[in-house]
Amino acid sequence: MKKSAIVIFPGRGTYGKDELAYLSRHHSDKAAFVAGVDAWRTAQGHTPVSELDGAKTYAASRHASSVNASALIYTCALADFSSIDREQYDITAVCGNSLGWYLTLAAAGALNAENAIRLVDTMGALMEEKGVGGQLIYPFVDENWRPSAKNTKAIAEALHAGKTEGEAFLSIRLGGMAVLAGDDAGMAAMEKSLPAAEGRYPFRLARHAAFHTPLMQHVSEAAFAALPADLFAAPSVPMIDGRGVIWTPGVTDTDRLYQYTLGHQIVETYDFSKSVEVAIKEFAPDVLILAGPGATLGAPIAQELIHHRWQGLTSKADFSARQKEDAFLLAMGRDDQRSVVV
Repeated sequence: MKKSAIVIFPGRGTYGKDELAYLSRHHSDKAAFVAGVDAWRTAQGHTPVSELDGAKTYAASRHASSVNASALIYTCALADFSSIDREQYDITAVCGNSLGWYLTLAAAGALNAENAIRLVDTMGALMEEKGVGGQLIYPFVDENWRPSAKNTKAIAEALHAGKTEGEAFLSIRLGGMAVLAGDDAGMAAMEKSLPAAEGRYPFRLARHAAFHTPLMQHVSEAAFAALPADLFAAPSVPMIDGRGVIWTPGVTDTDRLYQYTLGHQIVETYDFSKSVEVAIKEFAPDVLILAGPGATLGAPIAQELIHHRWQGLTSKADFSARQKEDAFLLAMGRDDQRSVVV
């Protein structure tokens, strides 16, 4: 009997040095798909993903740039999606975080392969050229992944400080993490305001602009100018967006989808937490499958499951024990869990 599955797509920053050669390790059988991406990239004057993935060494300045990272992650994640064993898993819905929304559109059939890389590559280039400000991460939760009133207060105070000195916003609700964004003055004020936590927070995300905030309005306008509405089609699989809204096959208004993707989604908070909540509560899947590359989104997903006490989970220890016994979250970026999925 098939298991029902929700597939979740990662955002920027998930192709790190450990993911170098991800395509050649896992997807040597997807030459035609990779060649299609490479052809588009070459025509735009961008480095082919096969060349980036096949580099001898990882260089953050090259691999983590917006225009390169976006295309790399898209190619790896969509290749992973096509590798899921459909004899084992019935994919009932798809969602993602930030960049993962574009991948969601591609996986669900709302964008064909040509239009998907066009959207991903265009947005990556626009962010590279026009992105302003930055992002940082700070936890809402404690080290046991339980809600922390102290941390929540610190985040609220940091946002106030950022708005006093410059511009500051909640960019992404990422499970037990807050992704805060702002202009240079706002970022400096938030970093100064936030107390050190767990030895690594506040953590500033390198090469990230103030995604999902009003500071990206000019990027949204450029995207509308560069990308026509007829790129979009109705999905063949339900999609959950960055507000928790479900886009259903057969009744999707593609103009609204276009307006959301290049408008609201770029300039307003991306609520990944809500999308996971809707996924588990509305679809009640047997498993969640996290596409690669990387598996860093696993912790935020687990934190959101704990927040809702999904299947009795109340802490990081509970989640770890459950994963060892009967994994609910399967990350394709981890070899031990990948083998269960493909």
